[in-house]
Amino acid sequence: MKVRKLSSSHEVKKRKKAVLFCLSEDKKKIIVEEGKQILLGDIGESVEDPYACFVKLLPLNDCRYGLYDAMYETKETMKEDLVFVFWAPEGAPETSKMIYASCKYAIKKNFTGIKHEWQVKSLDEIQDRSTLANKLGGNVVVSLEGRPL
Repeated sequence: MKVRKLSSSHEVKKRKKAVLFCLSEDKKKIIVEEGKQILLGDIGESVEDPYACFVKLLPLNDCRYGLYDAMYETKETMKEDLVFVFWAPEGAPETSKMIYASCKYAIKKNFTGIKHEWQVKSLDEIQDRSTLANKLGGNVVVSLEGRPL
């Protein structure tokens, strides 16, 4: 997910825009959740709105970790920041919330370049683009993923 210089267009298309992580069945490992990612090559083809697609990947009744490569525009310039999302919806089991909360540091330390951390508890909160925009830069953010706020 990191920004790399001098990548071919084929390599860029395979780069991840977003990815979800979950606990393994035995709750001992943090793994990439199968089929829960968005590639840059998907945008404009099978994915029209990458942020809305990312939100739809989240389960309503369990916790997840996510990485989202946010593209946004401020009043001065275009920016791209990596956001670590800790999804702990109100409907998730308490044991799941406790396990995910206790493992959060373990997954975060494996990623370089995380600029923002966002703990989200409700679908309404994560669906509201302005909430993420505030995390990214407050009231100076004018658009997220090419869509005005």
